[in-house]
Amino acid sequence: MAKIIEGVSRTFSEFLLIPRLTRKAQTPELIDLSAPVGSDSSATGLRFRINVPIVSAAMQSVTDSNLAIALARQGGLGFIFGSQDIGSQAAMVRQVKSHKAGFVSSDTNTKVGETLRDVIGLMKKTGHSTVPVTSDGTSQGRLLGIITDQDFWQHEDDLNSPVESYMTKIENVIFGEEGLSLKEANSLLHMHKKNCLPVIDKEGNLKSLVFKKDYEDHMRHPNELLDSSKRLCVGAALNTRDYQERAPKLVEAGVDVLCFDSSDGLSEYQKEGLDWVRNRFGQDVVLGGGNIVSKEGFDYLVSGLGVDFVKVGIGGGSICITREQKGVGRGQASALLDVVARRDEHFKNTGIYVPICSDGGLSNDTQIVLALAMGADFVMMGRYFAMTDESPSAKTSINGQIYKSYWGEGTRRAQNWQRYSDSVDSGELLFEEGVDAYVPYVGGLSEVLATTLKKIKSTMINLGADDLIELKDNAVLTLVSEQSIVEAGTSSVFQFTRNSELEASTWGENR
Repeated sequence: MAKIIEGVSRTFSEFLLIPRLTRKAQTPELIDLSAPVGSDSSATGLRFRINVPIVSAAMQSVTDSNLAIALARQGGLGFIFGSQDIGSQAAMVRQVKSHKAGFVSSDTNTKVGETLRDVIGLMKKTGHSTVPVTSDGTSQGRLLGIITDQDFWQHEDDLNSPVESYMTKIENVIFGEEGLSLKEANSLLHMHKKNCLPVIDKEGNLKSLVFKKDYEDHMRHPNELLDSSKRLCVGAALNTRDYQERAPKLVEAGVDVLCFDSSDGLSEYQKEGLDWVRNRFGQDVVLGGGNIVSKEGFDYLVSGLGVDFVKVGIGGGSICITREQKGVGRGQASALLDVVARRDEHFKNTGIYVPICSDGGLSNDTQIVLALAMGADFVMMGRYFAMTDESPSAKTSINGQIYKSYWGEGTRRAQNWQRYSDSVDSGELLFEEGVDAYVPYVGGLSEVLATTLKKIKSTMINLGADDLIELKDNAVLTLVSEQSIVEAGTSSVFQFTRNSELEASTWGENR
C-alpha cells in the first residue's frame, strides 16, 4: 500500500516568526543580504554569491535581457527563459553581459577616409556618441584618434568632410595602457576631466574603453551584481532536450549560472543532463537543478557529480496547476523544511554546502522572509517581477486599472510543450500545467524591490540577525490557527484607502 508521510503539507501562510532580542547596534545599513548560489566546502559559499537573496524565474513573461539587467543592477540574478531558440537565448545573455562594464569593447568604430556623414550614420545606428578612429575601423585596430558628437555641428559643418578633419588625434588623446586597474582608469578620467578613456596595448592597438558615465552609474547602484570583469551577472535556463547544443552557446555568450528548468527534477533525464554539463565544463559554470520537494530528490541531484544549488517547489505558483492536473506536489513550507533538513545533514557529513532556492508559493513579502528563515538561501519569483515595468509582457487597461499579461511555462501560449510532453514525437501539449492570466502593474522593479528588501531587513532586526546565516540560526517558528490569521488583520475599523484591496495584492509573488 502507499506510504503516507506524517504531518500535514503546509504553506508559508501557516507560520509566523517569534521575535528574538533586537540589539541597539543593529541598523538596516549593517544587514548583509548576500547569499551563496555556488556550492562550497563551507557555509559561506564563496564560489558564487548574489548581493540580495532574490532571483527571477526563467519564464517568457518574466525574464528577458531587460529585466535581467534591471535585477542585476539591484544585486539579484535574472534567469533568461529557455523556451526559445538557442540563438535568441544566447543573444539575451550577451545583451546583459555587454550592458555595462568597467572596460567596454568598442562596438562603434571608424577609420580615416570615412566622412562625417558616415560617422553620424554610425552614431545613429548604435546610439553611441563616442567613436574611436582606428587604422582598420575595428575595435582592435591601431588607435589614431577619437571623434565625438561634441566635435562637430551636424547642421553647420560639411558632412562630406573626412573624419580626420574633426577627430582628436592620438597625440592629443588621454589614454590608459593595458593592464591598469579600473580604479586607475577612473582616476585618469577624473584628473583630466574626460568622459571616455581609451585603453591601448604597447603596440598602440585599441583594447577597450572606460566611461565616466559607467562610474557614475555604479555609484547610483552600489549593490550591482558584477563578475570579475565588472560585467553584470546573468543566469539562463536549460531543458533536458537540447542541453548539449544549448549549454555551450550560453557559456560562450558569457552566462554566469545555468539551471535546468523542470517541473519535476527527480528525473533520470535531468541527472544525465547535469552530469553532461558538469563533465563538459567542470567547475567553470555554476549549475543548478530541480525542482524537487523531498529528501529523496535532494539526494538524487547532489549524488555523483552533483549540483551547485537545488530548486525546491512543485505546484505552488500562482499560475501553476500541476497539483490540480496531476495530483503531484507538496505545500511549499513542508517541502522546503524537509529538503533543508537533508541539506544540513549532507553538509555535516560531507563538508559540502549546497544552497537551496525556494521557487514559488510566496504570496507576499513577509513570506519571503519566512522562506529564508526556514533555510532557503534565496528565492525565485515570477509574478513579483511580471508586474514590473521591466518584464517583457505588454500592459493593458481593464476597468481603468493597468495590468500586465502573465502566463505559465506549462501553457500553450508559452509553446513549451517539450518541457511537459511525455513524448518527444507527439508535438502536442495534451494538457496544460499553467494558466494564462493578468497581474496588476506596480511600476519599476527598483522601487518594488527596495520596499521588499527594507521589510526583510526590518524583520531580521526583530530576530537579532545580522545576515542570512544568523536568520536561519535564530529563527523560531510557530504554527498559526485560522483565528490567529483573522486576528492579524484589521478589525472593527473602517478603511478609506483607495484601491486598498488591489494594493495589498501587489506586494508579493506566487509563481
